[in-house]
Amino acid sequence: MTALATVGGAALGDKLRALGAFDAETCMSCGICTATCPLGIDVLPRQLLRHAALGLEQRIRDEQEVVFSCLLCRACEQSCPAGVHIAQDIRLLRRWLLEQGGE
Repeated sequence: MTALATVGGAALGDKLRALGAFDAETCMSCGICTATCPLGIDVLPRQLLRHAALGLEQRIRDEQEVVFSCLLCRACEQSCPAGVHIAQDIRLLRRWLLEQGGE
């Protein structure tokens, strides 16, 4: 398993993996997932996964409304060429945010 960067301090990826299977680091940032999102929210999910992979905790907190807006429909997953489990990653981001006192 690849260690996630710690640009934002302590490895957010490690914290998220402690909650469950988190695979945002396999995201190629191609944007196909964002294009297939039925909500049309530009930041979801590609940028959220990038923020998480870089350990940018505050950026994730700033986008918590977007995290909780996700329909978890998995349309993004079905089109992901890297096979990222995006809905699971979003669930883990939600759980982490809730544990941090969000939403």
